[in-house]
Amino acid sequence: MPQDLLQVNAPLIGVPGGRHLLDTPALLIDLPAMTRNIERMAALAKARGIHLRPHVKTHKSVEIARRQVAAGAIGVSCVTLGEAEVMVQGGIPGVLITSPAVTPSKISRLIKLAQRARPGDVMVVVDNPQNLADLARAASELTHPLDVLVDYGAGYNRTGAATQAKVLELAALVAAEPRLRLRGLQSYAGNLQHIVSREERSAAAAGLRETVADIVAAAKRQGLHFDIVTGAGTGTHDLDSQENAFTELQAGSYVFMDAEYTQVLASDGQPSPFEVSLFVQTAVVSTNATGWVTVDGGTKCFSTDSGVPLVAKGVDAASRYAFFGDEHGKLMPPQGSTAQRPALGARVEFVTPHCDPTVNLHDAYHVVEGGTLVAIWPVDARGRR
Repeated sequence: MPQDLLQVNAPLIGVPGGRHLLDTPALLIDLPAMTRNIERMAALAKARGIHLRPHVKTHKSVEIARRQVAAGAIGVSCVTLGEAEVMVQGGIPGVLITSPAVTPSKISRLIKLAQRARPGDVMVVVDNPQNLADLARAASELTHPLDVLVDYGAGYNRTGAATQAKVLELAALVAAEPRLRLRGLQSYAGNLQHIVSREERSAAAAGLRETVADIVAAAKRQGLHFDIVTGAGTGTHDLDSQENAFTELQAGSYVFMDAEYTQVLASDGQPSPFEVSLFVQTAVVSTNATGWVTVDGGTKCFSTDSGVPLVAKGVDAASRYAFFGDEHGKLMPPQGSTAQRPALGARVEFVTPHCDPTVNLHDAYHVVEGGTLVAIWPVDARGRR
């Protein structure tokens, strides 16, 4: 986007209290909190002897990916080829594309990306023999084999081979194809990440780990070796890192957290190990109604797939938000509240309902430390397919 639009709040960088003067709505990162989240996940992975390849679908930011790698991550995971292109262009190593590249245009872009990157720095998953054959033909343009992981449909079955037998069949085909290199197995179970009960989530994750271990053992008996077994997410990061089924974690949302993940990780009375570091700041733009005020953040500002934003700062935390159109939100005080209504222009910050799609609605992060705006970072891979 035009640089002047991205930098509309740039004059406030370093200004005391600048956080509270932003042109709104503004996507905020609490830098100290985000840094602690990055360090905590890296420390957990190191302590448990498991690699970390965090998902950039959460933040879509080269700067944040660099910080994750600097803290110990071996690379990043990307859902889309566009995200992967941005990360490779930004110098991020170890890029895994976690969804199949199937159409001719996507395969062509994948091969060009693998040509630009260092050998082994771009990997892609496959779940279909036809796609595997198409990739092999295209990989003849490379001076090195294309790195491939077999995708197992462990979760919602959005993608992935449906059975152990299909996984092994695909793995054997990859291993027999000189233009491809078998790197490993992907088994990401998105359906487990938001189970609120830790006991239920733990049991479900244990069942998947057993299945994954069985697949790996069966592959080994056939002379097939998976160097990488990748999966897990923020909701199961501590569960899936406690045994040897996985060699790496793909957790992504831990860097920011949101209303849904905070509830999941704080289940059973335990506090979440990660802090909310992502907020959206809005301003009160109308106080004329008697039962609510209107803020300048609506469906174009917050994701709508996981409930409503939660109040973080600026008014009583028990105040209730409701979507009020594309550009507006309705903010209602708690029942029986006698607190003074927020004034026209007052700033109200919210915890996002779902961080990943909310980020994709914004062009820039406003990075704050306390009340000071310290930087503005672009959301580099916003909308990249």
